[in-house]
Amino acid sequence: MASTSPSPAAPRSSAGWRSRDRRRALCEGRDMSESTRGPEQVVVVGAGECGTRAAMALRERGFTGEITLLGREEVIAYERPPLSKAALAADDPELVHPWTEEALAEAGISLRLGVEVTAIDREGRTVETTDGPVPYDRLVLATGAGPRRLGLDHVHYLRTHADAATLRDLVRRGGRLLVVGAGFIGLEIAAGARERGMEVVVVEAADRALARMVPPVVADRVVALHAEHGVTVRTATTVTSVERHAEGLRAALSTGEGLEVDAVVAGVGAAPHTEIASAAGLLVEDGIVVDEQLRTSDPRIWAAGDCAAFPDARSGHRVRVESWRSAHDQAVTVAASMTGGQEPHVAVPWFWSDQYDQMLQTAGLPTTAVTEVVRERADGSLIHFGLDAGGRLVAATSLGRGPVVAKDIRVAEQLITTRATPDPAALADPGVALRSLR
Repeated sequence: MASTSPSPAAPRSSAGWRSRDRRRALCEGRDMSESTRGPEQVVVVGAGECGTRAAMALRERGFTGEITLLGREEVIAYERPPLSKAALAADDPELVHPWTEEALAEAGISLRLGVEVTAIDREGRTVETTDGPVPYDRLVLATGAGPRRLGLDHVHYLRTHADAATLRDLVRRGGRLLVVGAGFIGLEIAAGARERGMEVVVVEAADRALARMVPPVVADRVVALHAEHGVTVRTATTVTSVERHAEGLRAALSTGEGLEVDAVVAGVGAAPHTEIASAAGLLVEDGIVVDEQLRTSDPRIWAAGDCAAFPDARSGHRVRVESWRSAHDQAVTVAASMTGGQEPHVAVPWFWSDQYDQMLQTAGLPTTAVTEVVRERADGSLIHFGLDAGGRLVAATSLGRGPVVAKDIRVAEQLITTRATPDPAALADPGVALRSLR
């Protein structure tokens, strides 16, 4: 699950931002002498992997105050990537929980599930919830994102474990599935449904698949892989209506055609949950706007994960990244910032997607590249490199089988981190070891 939304980064001197010295004082716990509520209280809104990782990272860094973790779902944090991958392949998949309730309790983290946060009172430093007010000295927003919806009836979406369970019940041998959206989620669902014996058609509004994050040469290879497995991918096509009848569903397409299907599922991107941040007056622009240490326009509030729009250290753009590892990396940055660290968030975004027996991986942000180099291997795998105007490597995307592809991406990630400017001819040559280009 991944997407980016790059836009020019706001200047550091924008209205509402405090000086670096002021932010440092708050981060180190100074300037809080007015608090009479006892031990310092940190509240984390969002008890998914990002929010829970932030809470645990605070303890790992020696924070001794109170931590309250508020979650909307009734279940403790679980890994979401398998929902569109392994969850469809298994008849009764088990959730993977990185932490247990016992581990959180042992760390002194108060976990409250099934709680909806309705508002933030910044002046009173309180979050309003369906269970009553919760005071805070510092606040972390890890509210995540939800599926963008089509405004059509009889369409299913995938975001939670409950969504995955519903979808798994719909995926059956001999059935017909229409997938709306040829992004990571849509194509993973299509692959899973096809492997379970369904007839699958994918429609995409854009003129190509994987348009937001994957270079065309790699996207074309992915579409060809789906075609080999019997999936039809139709681009520049939308669904205008879905109606139920006695035999199932009829989906009307923008081409004027109609498809008879048993189920429709949409994967057309995710919208960040920014409602409470916006209502509280925080700066929001396709995500909660944060600085290089993931602090919002309020120096007592941080944001991380799918909901946060942060300045990318390499491109100069503000981006919002939806991926499992980015959420973990940002959680660690938040904990460091809240406990006195001054290092900016510079982790290289990394994504992956299972497509049948092949893995698609990306390091960096392909949308920020201006030139490209493609390396083809004898085994049929490929890796696409994106370079900026100065020749620095800013992204690498690979598709193939086996550990070689994963190894290439790990090395490319290191090259991106060090701002390497490799020779394009060497990048294209599969006989040149990537590690030699550092």
